Amino acid sequence: MTVTVINAGLLTTVQDLGRPGHAHLGVPRSGALDQPAHRLANRLVGNPATAATLETTVLGCAVRVDRAVTVAVAGAPCSVRVDGRPAAWAAPVRLPAGALLEVGPATRGVRSYVAFAGGIAAAPVLGSRSTDLLSGLGPAPLTPGEALPLGEPVGPAAGADVVPAPAPPDPLLLPVLFGPRDDWFTARSLAVLTGSGYRVSPTSNRIGLRLDGPPLERARGGELPSEGMVLGAVQVPPDGRPVVFLADHPTTGGYPVIGVIPSSALPAVAQAAPGTPVRFTPIGRR
Repeated sequence: MTVTVINAGLLTTVQDLGRPGHAHLGVPRSGALDQPAHRLANRLVGNPATAATLETTVLGCAVRVDRAVTVAVAGAPCSVRVDGRPAAWAAPVRLPAGALLEVGPATRGVRSYVAFAGGIAAAPVLGSRSTDLLSGLGPAPLTPGEALPLGEPVGPAAGADVVPAPAPPDPLLLPVLFGPRDDWFTARSLAVLTGSGYRVSPTSNRIGLRLDGPPLERARGGELPSEGMVLGAVQVPPDGRPVVFLADHPTTGGYPVIGVIPSSALPAVAQAAPGTPVRFTPIGRR
């Protein structure tokens, strides 16, 4: 069973729960940026959470199936059409053989997740089928005409009485644990980070959420030796504007990390569109 890409959209990738445990090899975790949405889409079609889905970005995608299969679309709300007819969002939908599935542009948020019963069966790399934009591991971003294999369904589709569809964060409130290098910044910079407003930059991607706003001043010069980076690290490059590292982030870096965002806050980051206001809330120190 295969899925043929008709329209790849702005950026559509294969994602699962990622490949943790390889940072010492220079390999990021990768995986779905909005993991709750990825898990929901899989549950709706009877897949385990580990099954690979398609992660769309802003503009959706269109694919054609060669055999009958159950699909579900979750994450950023969007239109869903089967052979031109409206279909349900966040619910299992049965596609007949040869059907065209169109996932429309996100009406709120950024990323939608398309699950097929059996999951995308691309060849795993280091135990994961995730596309990693930084290292190049996993399947390349989708292109028109590409055929993706599907696995065998493992469970019945599961409906849901209620599916949460949170509005995009506005503003996006990010709890931050200061450290380990907050001492590289002035006291004024810490106040600016938590007291001033930032906005999501259009240059954001799966590697990091880049922010436009007031630069942060250092209390000391020089450069750090490269050190390990974690998911959610708030790194401050030479221009002084913070970057929140996401799933495809580098595993080491030489710019100071002023704080870390807990992983529980990162799914909302995945749905923050360019221009979204951002505020940091201090919750302690690492």
